[in-house]
Amino acid sequence: MFKSGSMKTFSIIWFGQLVSLFGTAMTRFALMIWAYQQTGQATTLALLGFFAFIFPVILSPVAGIVVDRYDRRAIMALADLGSGVLTLTLLALYAAGGLEIWHLYVVEAATGALDSFQTPAFSAATTMLVPRRYYTRANGMRSLALDASRVFAPFTAGFALTLVDISGVLLIDVATFLIAMLTLLLVRIPRPPVSVEGQAARGSWLQQARFGFRYIFQRPGLTGLLLIFMGICFFAALAYYSILPAMILARTGNDQLALATVQSVLGIGGVVGGLLMSIWGGPRRLIHSIFAGTALSYLLGDLLFALGRSVEMWSVAAFAAAVFIPFISGSNRALWQSKVPPDVQGRVFASRWMLEGTAMALGYLVAGPLADQLLEPAMQPGGALAGVFGGLVGTGSGAGMAVIFIGTATCGALISLSGYLIPALRRVETDLPDHDMARISDPALEQA
Repeated sequence: MFKSGSMKTFSIIWFGQLVSLFGTAMTRFALMIWAYQQTGQATTLALLGFFAFIFPVILSPVAGIVVDRYDRRAIMALADLGSGVLTLTLLALYAAGGLEIWHLYVVEAATGALDSFQTPAFSAATTMLVPRRYYTRANGMRSLALDASRVFAPFTAGFALTLVDISGVLLIDVATFLIAMLTLLLVRIPRPPVSVEGQAARGSWLQQARFGFRYIFQRPGLTGLLLIFMGICFFAALAYYSILPAMILARTGNDQLALATVQSVLGIGGVVGGLLMSIWGGPRRLIHSIFAGTALSYLLGDLLFALGRSVEMWSVAAFAAAVFIPFISGSNRALWQSKVPPDVQGRVFASRWMLEGTAMALGYLVAGPLADQLLEPAMQPGGALAGVFGGLVGTGSGAGMAVIFIGTATCGALISLSGYLIPALRRVETDLPDHDMARISDPALEQA
């Protein structure tokens, strides 16, 4: 068994998660195409994202307690096992000819429930496995794994669908979950030492569930950062995550290759950004990666998605948007990991993700009706808004969704840059001490 406390141990776990993410991305691409073919509506795809966030919002406080109390490696392994079982369920339904859209909603909700445990467990485990100076690089590797799956999974899934249909893709996904579980069996993740904050967090389950929120809201810098990210998450879900596939399919006559190309370029941009983040580690002031990087991603990405009407232009937009994301997410994770004591990170991170997840769920929920019922009809030739935005995004199918991207480009950039106007946010890295500078509680408490 490999020793803990090194980049080598982290890299083993990371490789397993990379393989698992690849299988999951293949399945989601294949099922997304299938779902859109069944209904032809953006709402269908947006609801897939919405249901993925229902249980993370509900379960996050409980998940945070579990992550801090129990073995984080076991939590991640059980989450992978549960995801494998869900994929096998979809396979059985498809093979029997009984797969329906609502089944996908149920599975997405259950997968979200598992993610509500796995995501904080992985982030908290990273803190224990990686020296603080490598936090940004480790988080860059996490972004690299996610985006590498976006590069290869769409085309791999598309090729697999021509040979073995959806059932073959689902079997590949099951195999990747098994590999992820195997890598977790090869390592050990140490338990964190008991901090003063960890001692204060003890109590009933309700008291512990409240602790994460209390910890954040007692620190203005973290509170402001969380509020900024809630806005970023809302606008990202409103356009980038929910209606982008539907917009491209609508504006290309349901061209699956066009969608796969744009999604792969999104992945390439993320891979380039993830490699840079993993090697360089990002700027010394993480706050610049978060605020300036987000503004550039929205302005160069969402705006070009709105104005573009070709695969080439959308590909430029995809790269411009995605190359900054590893710097944004990696710097944000590193900042939280450095400021929150490891033994309470499960509760604090779960509270943070609960609120960010709520913002994302709201974005998904609004996106479909906003596109299908309001903006798409308004952007048809002669529609109510065709004269206002038609010169920018054209008219007809998909133009209403392009208008949403104009809104998110503007609002996303403004909300991220507003962080520079707030001193507690601008100086959060220097004003708030790192957790390893804080006093550790009496060693006797670690045995309690």
